Amino acid sequence: MMMGGEIWTGLGSTIAGLMFFWAMFQQYFPYQFRGYLEKYIHRLMGFVYPYIQITINEYTGERLKRSEAYAAIEAYLSANSSKRAKRLKADIGKNSQSLVLSMDDHEEVTDEFQGIKLWWASSKTVPRTQSFSFYPASEEKRYYKLSFHMRHREIVTELYLNHVLKEGKAIGVRNRQRRLYTNNPSQNWHGYKKTVWSHVVFEHPASFQTLAMETKKKEEIVDDLITFSKSKDYYAKIGKPWKRGYLLHGPPGTGKSTMIAAMANFLNYDVYDLELTAVKDNTELRKLLIETSSKSIIVIEDIDCSLDLTGQRKKKKEKDEEEEKEKDPIRKQEKEEGSSKSSQVTLSGLLNFIDGLWSACGGERLIIFTTNYVEKLDPALIRRGRMDKHIELSYCSFEGFMVLAKNYLDLSSHHLFATISQLMEETKITPADVAENLMPKTITGDAETCLENLIRALEEAKEEARLKAKEEAKVELSAKEKEGISPKEDVKDDESTRSKDVEKSGEECNS
Repeated sequence: MMMGGEIWTGLGSTIAGLMFFWAMFQQYFPYQFRGYLEKYIHRLMGFVYPYIQITINEYTGERLKRSEAYAAIEAYLSANSSKRAKRLKADIGKNSQSLVLSMDDHEEVTDEFQGIKLWWASSKTVPRTQSFSFYPASEEKRYYKLSFHMRHREIVTELYLNHVLKEGKAIGVRNRQRRLYTNNPSQNWHGYKKTVWSHVVFEHPASFQTLAMETKKKEEIVDDLITFSKSKDYYAKIGKPWKRGYLLHGPPGTGKSTMIAAMANFLNYDVYDLELTAVKDNTELRKLLIETSSKSIIVIEDIDCSLDLTGQRKKKKEKDEEEEKEKDPIRKQEKEEGSSKSSQVTLSGLLNFIDGLWSACGGERLIIFTTNYVEKLDPALIRRGRMDKHIELSYCSFEGFMVLAKNYLDLSSHHLFATISQLMEETKITPADVAENLMPKTITGDAETCLENLIRALEEAKEEARLKAKEEAKVELSAKEKEGISPKEDVKDDESTRSKDVEKSGEECNS
């Protein structure tokens, strides 16, 4: 017993001595020489230490993008870490129905492959900071370290690592919780917690089955999405990045945002809702693009309102007028103050974002613009090749109404449907207005009451359209009277012009 106690006492003294030596080494040994010392220590240990270590960092190079290998390993280790690791961290799983467990920092688990034992360790390096520093600290760096015996080098490097990446990607897809992202202001991009995008769980219930649109048009869009999602090799063959642009245009309330949600749910993609006004310049726009993942939809809603992209190719007359205004010192100061506060993203920068060299970073992406006024957009922004497919979302048709009636009232037929069909042919109403009238306002509300509400709304819209047309006719007549043109003279002028055109065409035929 005395001998055992002496052994433990000696061991404790040795450990304490080593810890004291290490503390003194860090405290007093010049920092410039530590790298040299560590290099020679590792070289010396290489002669007696039979194990090989491979490090996989979360970020590599200039930290532009998170390593796909790191993400795949993280997913792979989550499968067995819950059974073997003692310290775990949890995150929400697919459909918010379960938690996905993974290794906590500075934890180690073992793995086996073809009878070979391997060790995985999760680590991170925390940056050294000084309390009096005015500069933000650099970020902590996470990495995984794989250890194995050197005699298994070929099996691990040629077979095991490929197996880990393949399994990790498959597990990642199964456990993937889809997200809705929004971009943060650039002042939040640096420091200890780098957050270019913030996200919430994407839980929008929209689908093509519940979308108020003609069946033929929905089938056309679905076929286009399926073809795109299965065309990786085809895009590589023709030499184009694996992406596709969609322009959704139409009046407000016609379902543009709902269409985007239906696309995301159909393809199982993440959604990046890009707010252009929060992007400082073209460089930041490229950084945001780099930080997006594959299998995603990048959305810029109301592109005509986001930035003054329509005014960058102005006519000479408009430019001259602006130059005259800028001569006023007050106007010039106001413009300079506004430009310093607003985004400096240009039309050229946005075009490069859509289909320039940087758009090839990653694959399997949809880029979607929405607008209420397509005629306001620069033709270069929406040409084919950038916005490959233009989808017009117009006023509600009777077929669209039938979808909404089934969704909201569970009706496939009703004696009021004929009246509604006739009114829809005579007036315009958006799917949003139809849905609002079909939604029961009370718990005991019946379907017939909702349909009657819709009929009243259609009749009111029809009357408003009639009064508006009448008012526009009065304004037009008043304008002609001010110009000294009577309605009769206007008609005679039209008839004279038509007769001259007929005579001219007859002469051309005879010649």
